Amino acid sequence: MTVFPGDPSVHVSAALSVEVDGAAVTALRMGSHTGTHIDAPSHTVVGGRTLAEVALDELVGDALVLRVPGLEAREAVSWERLTAAVSVPDVVPPIVALELGWSEHFGSTRAVDHPFLDASVASELVVRGMRVLAVDTLNPDATSADATDFPVHEIVLGADGLIVENLRLPDDLPARVLLGFFPLALEGDGAPVRAVAFVG
Repeated sequence: MTVFPGDPSVHVSAALSVEVDGAAVTALRMGSHTGTHIDAPSHTVVGGRTLAEVALDELVGDALVLRVPGLEAREAVSWERLTAAVSVPDVVPPIVALELGWSEHFGSTRAVDHPFLDASVASELVVRGMRVLAVDTLNPDATSADATDFPVHEIVLGADGLIVENLRLPDDLPARVLLGFFPLALEGDGAPVRAVAFVG
C-alpha cells in the first residue's frame, strides 16, 4: 500500500487463527493516510472537521474526471496548463478527480516525484463548485520529507472540503461519472477509502 514519506508503515499479521482460537482475526497497523485515503479538514486545519463529522453523502456523487497527460516529474500544474489539456466547465460537480498520470509509479521511488497542483487550480475549482478533490498522486501539493507548506490542502480543506489521494482511475472511465469514496468512520484526520465508480 502506498505510504507518504515519514508516515507509519503498514503491518498486517495474523492475531488469531481458526485452528487454535476458533476464529481468524488479522492485526492491522497503519497510518490513517495509507493507500487510497481521504483527508478530513482536521488533517491541516486547526479546529477543522474530523472524518466522523463528514456525512457519507458528501463522498458520493457526480464527478468530473480531468486527465492531464504528458506531465513531467515534479511539474507544477497551473490553471493555464490544466485548461490547455482539458475543458473545464464554469460550474463543476461536487467531486473533481484529476488524473495526472502518476498512479503507475505507486510502490516505486518515483511516486514522490509526482506532478502537483498550483494553488490557482485548487482556488478556481473551489469557486466553480468543487467540494472533493481526488488525485492520482501521493499529494495534490509537492511532496518532500521536510515539507511544511501545503497550499492546496489549505485551500480545499480550509474551505471545509475534502481531499482523496492515491487514487487509481481506469483508462476507460468517462469524463462524467458517479464516484463514491467509502472510508472507515474514524474520529480523526483521515482514513483509507474504498473508491468506487458507478458505470454502465
